[in-house]
Amino acid sequence: MKMFLRRAALAALLATSFTSCIYQNIVIPLDTDLDVTELGTKTGESTMRTYFWVVQVGDAGVQAAARNGQISVLRHADQKRFNVLSVYQECSTIVYGD
Repeated sequence: MKMFLRRAALAALLATSFTSCIYQNIVIPLDTDLDVTELGTKTGESTMRTYFWVVQVGDAGVQAAARNGQISVLRHADQKRFNVLSVYQECSTIVYGD
């Protein structure tokens, strides 16, 4: 019985520790003064993709995102992360401005 409880506790710990390794889809603000943020009229996005932990392609930089959205004055930025089993991952930068 003790062995079963130890294994169950270990399984629960592992399941809660690695939950974002199975699937993740989040957006994170890259700003500290969110209460006074003006987004602007334009949006631009740049993305980097990772395949099988080995190959990375793309440019997720702020400059690439601003260029894609034809933005010359940046007002705010977000980062978006998408992950499936750590086999396929996307990291995107989203910028807002004019």
